[in-house]
Amino acid sequence: MTIKVKVAEAKTHLSELLTKVEAGEDVVISRGNKAVARMIKIDDRRQRLDAIRALRSERAERAGATAAEIQGWRREGQR
Repeated sequence: MTIKVKVAEAKTHLSELLTKVEAGEDVVISRGNKAVARMIKIDDRRQRLDAIRALRSERAERAGATAAEIQGWRREGQR
């Protein structure tokens, strides 16, 4: 679950928010209506980065798409 808070609320309740992050919840901090930061548990971030690395490695092993294939996919998406 993601908790959304404004900057002032995050300052006031930082310790409580950190406890929630440690429990596995994500906290998004907004300035006005614009999200500017996300607090996540460090272990979760490491897992995400490992997944990204694995995807990049797998993608590097595959053959690239040809221009004709890409154009075909675009035509399919326009239907």
